Amino acid sequence: MRVFETPQAMLGLSDEALGVSDWVEIDQDRIDGFAHVTGDDQWIHVDPERARTGPFGATIAHGYLTVSLANLFLPQIIEVRGFSVGVNVGCDNIRFLAPVRVGSRLRGSGVLLHVEEAKAGSVQATVRITIEIEGDAKPACVLDAISRYYP
Repeated sequence: MRVFETPQAMLGLSDEALGVSDWVEIDQDRIDGFAHVTGDDQWIHVDPERARTGPFGATIAHGYLTVSLANLFLPQIIEVRGFSVGVNVGCDNIRFLAPVRVGSRLRGSGVLLHVEEAKAGSVQATVRITIEIEGDAKPACVLDAISRYYP
């Protein structure tokens, strides 16, 4: 994990490696829970019997479940101190590159892409999060998470 004592300490940095999160297992309970709260109960996610004969050979995590893990991984990748409130501005360039089969383990790695001064004295940072699948050469997902830190 990379630690910055203030958001301003990030200004002027780009393409800075940050850190790597812990691994998290994607089990069927997590997939089913995501399906329940989002209403996306497509069989490739929630029907293990049918999914065995489907295109992936097992159930797979929802793409948006994978993206949502950025919120779990980000504070393990980077710590920013010395601000009153931080907000999630959004994500750019989300790409799903490989399916996440049930039982897979994922982790996030980060690169600080861009930092700039923003509204009301805040600092805005863009971190590219690559969500890796353990044992797979291709990542599950790559996204650019944008955070804003207010004084």
